[in-house]
Amino acid sequence: MPLTFAKPGEANVIKKVGGREKTRLFLEKLGFVEGSIVTVVAENAGNLIVNIKDSRVAIDKDMASKILV
Repeated sequence: MPLTFAKPGEANVIKKVGGREKTRLFLEKLGFVEGSIVTVVAENAGNLIVNIKDSRVAIDKDMASKILV
């Protein structure tokens, strides 16, 4: 399921990162790689604040929909 459907506070394991190569590389640099644990902290109008590798990152709903957990 896309990260946009994850419930706040639940730890999820990233199974796949999709999208264009430029988008995948950007997300990879932020720590969104297969096998990483990501937790949604907050959601506002579809945009997410997530914990990934001991960092908080804000991503928009388009990028979040490309991350499958």
